[in-house]
Amino acid sequence: MVVVAVVAMAAGTVVEKTRGHAIAADVVYGSWWFCIIMALIALCAVGSIIKEKLWKKPPQMVIHAAIAVIIIGGGLTTWTGHQGVMTLMPHEETSVYQTASGQATLPFGVTLDRFEVVNYPGTNAPMDFVSYIMVEDSPYEVSMNHILRHKGYRLYQEDYDDQGGTVLRVNHDPWGIGVTYTGYGLLILGMLWLMIDRKGNFRRLLKPVAVVAVLLFPTVHSMATPNTLPRSTADKMGQMYVLYKGRLCPVQTLAKDFTTKLTGKSTYQGLSSEQVFAGYMFYFDQWCNEPIIKVKGSVLRQQLHLQGKRASYMQLLPLESERQSPHTDKNTRAAIEKGSLVRMLLSGELMKIYPVKDTLQRVEWVSQSDALPLDIDDAEYLYIRKQLGFCQELVIRGQYDSLERVFDKQIAYQKKQAEAVLPSMNQYKAERLYNALTAGKWIAMCSITLGLLCFALTLVFMARGRRLPKPALIVASVYMAVLLAYLVTVFVLRWITGGHIPLAGGYDSMNAMAIVISILALALVRRQPLAVPVGMLTVGFCLLVAMISGSNPPVTPLMPVLSSPLLTLHVSVIMCSYAAFFFVMLTSFGGLIMVRNEAVTERLRRMVVVMLYPAQFLLAIGIIIGAVWANVSWGNYWTWDPKEVWALITFIIYAVPLHKNCRMLAKPSAFHLYCFLAFLSVAITYFGVNLVLGGVHAYN
Repeated sequence: MVVVAVVAMAAGTVVEKTRGHAIAADVVYGSWWFCIIMALIALCAVGSIIKEKLWKKPPQMVIHAAIAVIIIGGGLTTWTGHQGVMTLMPHEETSVYQTASGQATLPFGVTLDRFEVVNYPGTNAPMDFVSYIMVEDSPYEVSMNHILRHKGYRLYQEDYDDQGGTVLRVNHDPWGIGVTYTGYGLLILGMLWLMIDRKGNFRRLLKPVAVVAVLLFPTVHSMATPNTLPRSTADKMGQMYVLYKGRLCPVQTLAKDFTTKLTGKSTYQGLSSEQVFAGYMFYFDQWCNEPIIKVKGSVLRQQLHLQGKRASYMQLLPLESERQSPHTDKNTRAAIEKGSLVRMLLSGELMKIYPVKDTLQRVEWVSQSDALPLDIDDAEYLYIRKQLGFCQELVIRGQYDSLERVFDKQIAYQKKQAEAVLPSMNQYKAERLYNALTAGKWIAMCSITLGLLCFALTLVFMARGRRLPKPALIVASVYMAVLLAYLVTVFVLRWITGGHIPLAGGYDSMNAMAIVISILALALVRRQPLAVPVGMLTVGFCLLVAMISGSNPPVTPLMPVLSSPLLTLHVSVIMCSYAAFFFVMLTSFGGLIMVRNEAVTERLRRMVVVMLYPAQFLLAIGIIIGAVWANVSWGNYWTWDPKEVWALITFIIYAVPLHKNCRMLAKPSAFHLYCFLAFLSVAITYFGVNLVLGGVHAYN
């Protein structure tokens, strides 16, 4: 029955991708046959308690009971709960809200006093949405991650309109949430009990467990690099503030993203990102013909008559005619986007470096080409319109010292006009240091290479009944410690810079996983022979995936719904579980390689089981925290989103090898093959959902 449920849930994610969430919810997750499958699983859980006499094994009994309670809670939410949407206009009381089946009425009235969008200081990026309402003569605030509970109903901030109105989501679930949360508590209790039980399998196994890549170098170009500013002058330009992607940051950040977007790296032929950026600004006649822009797709490269994989800005101009075409392929769209980035720099649109105050003394950051307030001072108007032109004159004359003084004056002007909204000096310094520290993919490739070598050597020595020589182990451990220190430093710098724990995106989550894996590897270095080699390999792959998926994306303000501390905890715990599953996969891979050595294979099997217990526990905790966060943020603890579904599938798949009576996994070889292939579910959960299946959890 569990296999049928897994197949049905996986099929549901495919239906959602091809037909949409509403169709999937109707024909799969909300269908009568799927409800019967869930009911049968609950009955099987209760039946196992009776058949296996699990009252003699309290932890297992609690876990099986929790499964039944959670399913019952979900059924109660479906059958006794409902949701709707309430639209409020200022100073108009209403108790009516719209549900999927029609109108419904609250047992109380709600009046909107006012609605407010709270922006991040000095920007137009929303930090929160707040509705100030009156309920039965009492004032309340409803905002993202802050709901109103009243008489069994819960009101969530959903949306707003341009007329000052607000849209609240109404949730009424009198039984389901309580029962489901009880099931969550029982599951956590049971799994924790299972791990600390002295007579349990985990404690029994824990005691005896003593417990080919090439580095990439920069390509040497024979052609001369176009002119640009001296490094010191370009660095001075990078110290100015700019409004970029909804936040105030050093121009250095913009320059780094600009260069990385065009070339795939943050440097070009020995030039810093600020020098590349300045080259396009002040020496465009040379840089416009420089083949710097990375172009993907052999068909597109042939269309542009490129000799290699890179094009100049001028070579991309013919693609402008395809900008509005709905049939443009993704490689062409990417090339057009890169060309547009250069054009935005040329027009001055990117350089929003001028803080201007309106009549209410609110600061708006504008570029040289933006419309300026009609009441702006004449001197300030001329300064904004002419300043970059004056910089160009100094560049032509080669007066770089004077140019640096102009940049210094611009920084002073920014501080005078907008000191109240500028990032703190600690944030500013942290961001500049972060930009300087972030490295290319050589760290990832180095970790993968060393990990492969260390992994192979460890298996060879294990086959001979020996451990890796101590000097080699010390060197590998020192490398992991240094790498961990670097990763933690970068993590902390991103935290200080962004003002929030960096765990909300694909790039950040992979870096967090690398940190967790490094800590885990160093903690297990004396007990697990494969801890360090597996750690190096895993960290290398995490960093490589992070760089491929994000290429060091900018630190941007969080969406309001992502500001909850529950999200941070949810992602942290999930990443820890994924890291442990990766350890399981690589250890089982070692077991498959050493399949003819029964002693080593059995030892590796015990190591895998020991790692599976905390991995499953962390995954369960992560799923539960995510459900609570979702319920607090938008009123649903489970929506059958593809990421949720595949996380549940992963939990079910990895629960199988933890059952000692599973006959098909009795042989160590079959056990290792299953655990090796099981990691596909983790890969689909993280990468498949993000890249293919989509959903609200996908990192876009």
